[in-house]
Amino acid sequence: MAAAAVVVANGSKEEERRGGGGIDGPTNPMVTPLLTDLYQFTMAYAYWKAGKHNERAVFDLYFRKSPFGGEYTVFAGLEECIRLIANFRFTEDEIAFIQASLPSSCEIGFYNYLRGIDCSDVEIHAISEGYVVFPKIPLMRIEGPVAVVQLLETPLVNLINYASLVATNAARHRFVAGKSKLLLEFGLRRAQGPDGGIGASKYCYMGGFDATSNVAAGKLFGIPLRGTHSHAFVSSFMSPDEITEKSLQSCDGSNVCEDFVSLVQSWLSKLKWSQVLGGIFGETNQSELAAFMSYALAFPINFLALVDTYDVMRSGVPNFCAVALALNDLGYRAVGIRLDSGDLAYQSCEARKFFLTIEKEFGVPEFGRIGITASNDLNEETLDALNKQGHEIDAFGIGTHLVTCYAQPALGVVFKLVEINKQPRIKLSEDVSKVSIPCKKRSYRLYGKEGYPLVDIMTGENEPSPKVGERILCRHPFNESKRAYVVPQRVEELMKCFWPGRSGKEREDLPPIKVIRQRCIEQLDLMRPDHMRRLNPTPYKVSVSAKLYDFIHFLWLNEAPVGELQ
Repeated sequence: MAAAAVVVANGSKEEERRGGGGIDGPTNPMVTPLLTDLYQFTMAYAYWKAGKHNERAVFDLYFRKSPFGGEYTVFAGLEECIRLIANFRFTEDEIAFIQASLPSSCEIGFYNYLRGIDCSDVEIHAISEGYVVFPKIPLMRIEGPVAVVQLLETPLVNLINYASLVATNAARHRFVAGKSKLLLEFGLRRAQGPDGGIGASKYCYMGGFDATSNVAAGKLFGIPLRGTHSHAFVSSFMSPDEITEKSLQSCDGSNVCEDFVSLVQSWLSKLKWSQVLGGIFGETNQSELAAFMSYALAFPINFLALVDTYDVMRSGVPNFCAVALALNDLGYRAVGIRLDSGDLAYQSCEARKFFLTIEKEFGVPEFGRIGITASNDLNEETLDALNKQGHEIDAFGIGTHLVTCYAQPALGVVFKLVEINKQPRIKLSEDVSKVSIPCKKRSYRLYGKEGYPLVDIMTGENEPSPKVGERILCRHPFNESKRAYVVPQRVEELMKCFWPGRSGKEREDLPPIKVIRQRCIEQLDLMRPDHMRRLNPTPYKVSVSAKLYDFIHFLWLNEAPVGELQ
């Protein structure tokens, strides 16, 4: 089937690029067949010129080392890859640009060949998105005409690399923070451009965060949104006199408080003259109080205040409490406070004491459990330090270090040819970690008696599958002394067919992001704690079958040139 439809007058590129199998195109409109490196086109032309372009090739997409000094990675980005593959066709504009970019000596027939390209003869097997994955194990196996698959290399690597990296970063932050804390992604303003910001919000949610401040991501992916106000809002007020509309209807609608400002001020006076609380603060900042009252009048159900614009305990917290108590009189419950600077552990503990004292002193049920959110350049290390110090923080807003993956900027995904025309291929290197594992393979996860994964094992495509209760020899791909027998209590095949091409295989569905997020949480819960810990984690074992081990080393010796001593 011709890849490019005839362009109707005034038709758009999206109309020209016909959909595939009912699957929408990539979320980011910049993800097109041109989102690739020039050498993919030069290789495609050379394949075509040599008559090799339709030779059946198999490539593995994988990574060599888990990020952030850890021992696991969260696989993300698969759905966007399938969206690209389902809609992979060149428009006439794109073909014209490629023709202008390649040497004039390239034959016109090549561009006619590009017009007919799609991924109908490409087959994609992959691990399910949201799974915990490990180095060397193929995340995706891409099979098809060599020139077409080569053109897919760069965009597939691009779509998997950052997605998996930031999802892993999110999972690591979740592990340190603990399951009970609310994690909010606040990174849009610091992300690497709009596409980086959108991707970060999506994959942080997938990796275990609860909500985002990114409104566009909320609309695109259905991610819950969170956000209140900044220091600018607080400092924009001068005094309570600025508040002209002072009335507020009660939560149940039964009455109206005509002067909410006076109600707040009376509560502030009670707090100030309380025998228990009086020594903590004197005169609070009235412009801050005005800002809090104004915000509460606008959002009585969702009142959360940033309390560190002037002084947390001498102004911010007392002012917040006065407004929260006034809201409580009208049947509303304040959400909480946000701390954005200073000693977060100490301030959270002092704020909690203040709330608990009010609950006891004034008989306000549950006031002591009002939420405390912290932000301010948080990362894994600061979360760990806060845990060790002891704190009363319920939610963390994390931005820069999370979305930029400040601790490690790239995952290092690679895309290697492992078979062509049913002939296994290997890439050799003096650096053993860069030697590829040849041939078309299957991957399995073997589980032990306690339910934890013990080892991932790769086998040749036609080898028998490992069986429960069977004694299996698992070998390190390159180190002959590292080997162990495993008797699995459960065996899980990792790769499934997500794009069958012309194979006739059943295609796996692409689940919604909330399902992938839940899968990720369950996967992380399955892992043994020593593999997950932040410092000095136990390495997870990745192995090959005895038969595949022997074949790797046979091919290695066969392909490596023999030196000659003079």
